[in-house]
Amino acid sequence: MSPVGVTLVIVSSPVIVASDLVKQYGEVTAVGGISFEVAQGESFGLLGPNGAGKSTTMRMIGAVSTRTSGRLEILELDPDGFGPEIRSQLGVVPQSDNLDEELRVRENLIVYGRYFGLPMAKVRSKADDLLAFAQLQDKAKAKVTDLSGGMKRRLTIARGLMNDPRILLLDEPTTGLDPQARHILWDRLFRLKEEGTTLVLTTHYMDEAEQLCDRLIVVDKGTIMAEGTPASLIREYSTREVLELRFGADRNAEMAERLKDAGDRVEALPDRVLVYTADGEAELARLTDAGIHPLTSLVRRSSLEDVFLRLTGRSLIE
Repeated sequence: MSPVGVTLVIVSSPVIVASDLVKQYGEVTAVGGISFEVAQGESFGLLGPNGAGKSTTMRMIGAVSTRTSGRLEILELDPDGFGPEIRSQLGVVPQSDNLDEELRVRENLIVYGRYFGLPMAKVRSKADDLLAFAQLQDKAKAKVTDLSGGMKRRLTIARGLMNDPRILLLDEPTTGLDPQARHILWDRLFRLKEEGTTLVLTTHYMDEAEQLCDRLIVVDKGTIMAEGTPASLIREYSTREVLELRFGADRNAEMAERLKDAGDRVEALPDRVLVYTADGEAELARLTDAGIHPLTSLVRRSSLEDVFLRLTGRSLIE
């Protein structure tokens, strides 16, 4: 019992600690000395383009790829010496679905659960609970090949939860899904967050990172460009709004030069010109009054895509 007037604060250790983490393949450096920590119950993201080193980092966290140098601890264990112990406490959702198409939906969960040595009664009960969680109860006896892409992703996530993992690793969880399927999947992941599951995900979708991540690192070419909450990164590296202007592919570069003093800054992309400003509508009105008339215009709020463009000079999705 704590003394009167004294509040005891219990701080749990980070579940993932990486310090100067390096992964090289011959002379190619895939991950170049990154450092970060992930707290228990946090939803942590790695945001970056394909080839940035995100999946390589995930493989090291998942204790299936050894590091070249640096420090890495997962659940206070070194994956180089305690790989099986770490993997037993992880759930993994790979970038590509690797479900067993010879088995039916519920059987995929049951067989996977048995890999962890769980009693059959518990495996069956857990499989039913997770089918309900994934909204696949009516597909329990269906063939995997009959499922839509979104259903397969939800089944893969359900499978990754069969061992009640302390950390769920998700590598590009919604790549290739249509918008409706993505939103259904986001809802399932939100529920896991609310239940206290630690999520670590990679993505190159800025809206996904903003929706799902409490905190993230922006990664490019194997290095960390920035770290923080989505909102704090946008505040630090961008303006409140962005005015998108299109003048036609042959005129965008020319018009970007004419607009170089507009707003806080101007970025020229192949298909449009971006004007960063606190008030997009006011900036558009000012440009119109100055005789500048784009083919199309759009005012939107700044996003992590703009953060990445500011940090690297290129678009997140090229």
